[in-house]
This record gives sequence, C-alpha cells and structure tokens, in this order.
Amino acid sequence: MALSRIWTAFILIALLTATGRFIFQPGSQQLFSSMVTGKNTDTITARSVDSASLPIAVHSQLQVQKLAVWDKEKVYKAGDNEYRIFKLLPANGIFETTKDAVTLCIGLIGIMALFMGFMSIAERAGGIRFLSRIIGPFFSKIFPEVPKNHPSMGHMVMNFSANLMGLDNAATPFGIKAMESLQELNPVKEKATNAQLMFLCLHASGLTLVPTVIIADRVAMKAAQPTSIFIPCMIATFVATIAAMAIVSVKQRIRLFQPVILMWVMGITAVITALILYIKTLDAKGVQLFSTTLSNGIILLIFLLILLGAIYKKTDIFDAFIEGAKGGFETAIRIIPYLVGLLVAISLLRNSGAFEFVMDGIKSLFVMLNGDTRIVDALPTSILKPLSGSGARAMMIDTMNAHGTDSFAGNLASVFRGSADTTFYIVAVYFGAVSIKNTRYAVPAMLLADLAGIITGVAMAYIFFG
Repeated sequence: MALSRIWTAFILIALLTATGRFIFQPGSQQLFSSMVTGKNTDTITARSVDSASLPIAVHSQLQVQKLAVWDKEKVYKAGDNEYRIFKLLPANGIFETTKDAVTLCIGLIGIMALFMGFMSIAERAGGIRFLSRIIGPFFSKIFPEVPKNHPSMGHMVMNFSANLMGLDNAATPFGIKAMESLQELNPVKEKATNAQLMFLCLHASGLTLVPTVIIADRVAMKAAQPTSIFIPCMIATFVATIAAMAIVSVKQRIRLFQPVILMWVMGITAVITALILYIKTLDAKGVQLFSTTLSNGIILLIFLLILLGAIYKKTDIFDAFIEGAKGGFETAIRIIPYLVGLLVAISLLRNSGAFEFVMDGIKSLFVMLNGDTRIVDALPTSILKPLSGSGARAMMIDTMNAHGTDSFAGNLASVFRGSADTTFYIVAVYFGAVSIKNTRYAVPAMLLADLAGIITGVAMAYIFFG
C-alpha cells in the first residue's frame, strides 16, 4: 500500500505542478506535450538570471570569451548583466519512458539468464547450502524467521558480495533469486515478509567497496584525482547499511547488540579499514587498476568455484545451467509492468518542474540561513539517485561540468552518487519479480538509509575535500 500511495503522489504532484506552470509561467505552452511525447534531447525551457549568480566556472568562461553564445553550458547573452540559460529536458516523456522500461528489461534478459543459470548449477552442486552454513549464525539473528541453512541465505550472500564489488549486473539476478527463495516462505504472497524487508533494505543501502563505475566516469571527465572519492563512498555506504539494519531491526524488534551480530559488524569494519589503509598506499592508476581487477576478477572466481564444485559433485552442469537460465528469462519479462509504472511516474515528476522547484527552494533556504551553497550545487545528484541511476549519473556529470571536475561540488556529487542506491528501481524490480504489491515500510526505511548515507557523504566531503 505504501508504494501505491507514493506512486499516486508522484503523479498527482507532477500533474498539479505542470498545470500551475502552464497557467502562470510564461513560455510553458509546450510543457504538456513534452511530458507526454518529449525526448531527453529536446530544449524546452529558458529563464533569465543575473550574471553574478552563475557558477564561477561558467561566469569566468563568459567573461574571457566575450561571446554571445557559449554552447557548452547552453548560456546565451541577453543583456549587460543578464544571461538566458536554456535547460534540457531532464528525462524522456511518457511514451519514450515506456520504451526505456521495456528496453531495460530486455537488456536484463541476457544477464539474468547467465547468472541465474550459474546459480542453478551452484544449487545442484550444494554450493548455496554451503554458503548458508557459513553465514547462518549471523543471518539467523537478523533473519529470525528464515529456517537454518535455508537456500535464501546463500542467495543473499551472493547478492551482497556482488554489491560489495560494485557488480550491479551480477547483484540483480542474485538478489531476485534471494527474493524468490524468501517468497517460498511467505504465507501471504502479495505482502512482503519481515525477511524480505530486511534483505531489500540492506541491499538498497548499497554497501560498496569498489565504486568502479563512478571512478570510470571521473577518468572520462579528466579529473586530476579520479579515485579521490573511493574512501568517502565506501564509508558513506557502510554507514547507510548500518542505518538500514538498525531501522529495520527497531521495526522488527530484533536485538542488534547480540555477540554474533557485533562480531560480524566489527569484522566487516576491520576489512573496510584494512582496505582503506591499502588503498591509501596506491597512486591514482593503481587504485583504478585495483578496483577494476578486483571487481571483474570476483565474477570469474565465482564462475570457477561453481564449476569446480559441480564437477566434484558430478552434476549435469549444462542441463542445470539451461534450467536456471529459463527462469532468468521469465523473471525479466515479469517485472516489465512494475518498471513501466514507476519509471513513468518518475518521468512525470522530473519533467513537470517539481524537482527544479524543490531544488530552488532548498538553495534559497541555505542562502537565508547562510549555509554552504556548494552542498546544494551537488544535492540534485543525491535526490535523483533513488529515482534514477542514469539521471543521477547525468546530474553528477552536469555538476562537474558546471563547477569543475575536482571542485568541492563535483567531488561531493560523485560521493552522493555512490552513497545511495536506486531505491524505486529496486522496489519495482525486486518486489515485481515475486508479484508483491504490499511493500509495507520498505520505501520509508530505504529512504532513511539513503539519507544517512547522504549526511555521511557531506561529512566525508568536508574531511577529504574541504
């Protein structure tokens, strides 16, 4: 029910905001058409601003070049102290978004088939039961309703491991398999269980040791120190994960200060600390090589171990792979309606101007309270991340373009992108895969964990980037 209310609220807010802009804001005559049939390459709005309010990087470029038009930032000279800033449509319209959702699901078919095929091999060979026994003492405390050595524990371990390495493509099929295993224990099939809520909130907190994709984007943007966000991202996601576990534990009345839980948390903390100390000994190229080698090497190691275990157990390997791959195809198709619904609501919210209205309000509040507006310059990335991974990436790149790749805002936007996860995408895909409609308190808990990561990201930015 919570997801239903949020989905409805997104659409109503978007339509009311768009109607208000259409009636009261000049130049919005094409807004409704853009929301329905627009594309993310269309230019739809323009507004005048005082030159003094422009980012220093943009203003200095305009002053140096003395041009009437500066294409890179879409800034056009309109007067002595005034510029017209033409803004690009931040997302595709409804029709294009429905195509995007289907394309995304089709793109998942191959990945899902591959990894769920290998998961099927691991299950037949007993590898999932083996993982369940290893992690059982810890998981039995935070998942008290899941029977000892249940296969879902092994699936969750695989999902968390893929997340740790920044392997989103691998994490999704492993996570969906975990949700399907937990669904077998669900007495009310359309309502999320406590175990499913705990798993999904931990997954959505996005604990990541290797932010490979963010580093790659910063390298492409020619950052002087592309790997400087490695440690801040790691710490921010760790805090978000602890926050997610604490929030759900309070809701489910799970005692966190049990010896087993404390030992595991301290053990993970020690591993992260050791990794931080090692990373600090590497130069930029060394960190990049380490991150990509570690993440990609983990995938190959998983495949190798599964095959060796299957050979040892004399499993019919290819038959098991085909059986699992069929399930991956069916799952990818099943999530299409859920993904279409949420992505359309998010598209309407972004294109209506509601997002821009909120950001302008936050920036005005910071100015009124004499706060550091550099945080607000990076904030759009953090607000977009729960809604859209691609949108957050575009906003991070836009922030680095406007303020400088190695600026405080540019670095903070990069940390924001790594300190939260695509909450609404996760809700649509994972709950959609098992046809759960009542998500209970999943979304509020996930967003609170995201907030913990964002606050930690700000603190880390001041510590590491001033």
